[in-house]
Amino acid sequence: MADLDSAIRPPKTRHGRFVTAIVIDSIGTGVFIPVSMLYFLATTSLTLVQVGAALTAAGLLALPAGPLAGGLVDRYGAKPVLQAANLAQALGFAGYLVVGQTWQIVVCAWLNSAGRAVFFGCYGVTVTALAAPGQRERWFGLLGSVRNLGYALGGLLSAVAVGIGTDGAYATIVALNALSYVAAFTLLRSVPNARPAAGHDPVGGWRRVLRDRRYLPVVAHQLCFAISLFALNIAIPVYAVDVLGLPGWTAGAVFTLNTLMVGFGQGIVIGRLRGRVRSRVLVAGHVCFATGYVLFLAADGVSALTLAVTVVLLGAASYTLGEILGSPVTSTIAAESAPEALRGRYLALNQLAVTVAGAVAPIALSGLLSAGAPAIWLTLVGVGALGAALATVIGRTVPAARSRIGEV
Repeated sequence: MADLDSAIRPPKTRHGRFVTAIVIDSIGTGVFIPVSMLYFLATTSLTLVQVGAALTAAGLLALPAGPLAGGLVDRYGAKPVLQAANLAQALGFAGYLVVGQTWQIVVCAWLNSAGRAVFFGCYGVTVTALAAPGQRERWFGLLGSVRNLGYALGGLLSAVAVGIGTDGAYATIVALNALSYVAAFTLLRSVPNARPAAGHDPVGGWRRVLRDRRYLPVVAHQLCFAISLFALNIAIPVYAVDVLGLPGWTAGAVFTLNTLMVGFGQGIVIGRLRGRVRSRVLVAGHVCFATGYVLFLAADGVSALTLAVTVVLLGAASYTLGEILGSPVTSTIAAESAPEALRGRYLALNQLAVTVAGAVAPIALSGLLSAGAPAIWLTLVGVGALGAALATVIGRTVPAARSRIGEV
């Protein structure tokens, strides 16, 4: 019981408002993401293709936002940039209440996408400043857990709205989401500003970041890890229901299992890993990912319904363990490997890898799915193997990756 309590309770800190802001943000995001396409189809006269094109265009236009924000973080500190991201998303969601044309969706979705990219670029800088050395995996694990639980709660609320199905229900979701970002902005006012160098541009700038040969493998590893993370939303549910022909509730069971394991298990696992070498934990995470992919492939050869569902759920459990092991450690290594004066730029580059993975994953994974079960799962096993190899490389070359979890 003590382990569970420590898993869901924040480390002793005066910055509980930051945690609360993350919870509010994640609930709002969890509410809207499942119904985003449905909202525009229900409240505008646009087609599915038009809405999809508008959201894709907005996402592509938002790609430069994260790197640009990295320089602002290094110059002015993380808090004002983080708050600006919250306001941008509040404005974007408020705009959704009145959009009716494609270009209007592009503008509002760009505000949201850019704000999201900026938010996650600042997020790591803020967590690193708030958490003492030796406590950062725990902090990243805690915030990952509360975000996951927030997404789950938001998903339940969105299910209620879809069940009601009226324009008013959808509009309520959007309005509450806009207000959630205003609330997060207010809560962040009391969070200290992570500002290593005031009033001048740190020496080296982006040129130094892009020439750091020790950090580039960290970014490459982040790309591999992010591709695996996107498999949960894009490939696994479609594969289970459409390819294997399993009942629709199987996809929901996979998401529920993932949410519960991450939400309640991540803090416990990180606590038990204290003293382990970070790079070796990353390798273990990729092995768990790969084991999950092999189980998903094996389910394609199982004819008995109950056994096939069991194999898929076992695969989902192994996959989720990979996420639990890797997420906090990956974030900690990326943050601690960056020089303090340039941490905004370094983490913006690292976050760009996640953004690129998010842009590429839908078309890449759907294409592999259409090519058959061996194509997608063996490819992802290869991604896991590459991720493990990169983890081994940074374990030899990056001091933060050679360090042990929980130790200064």
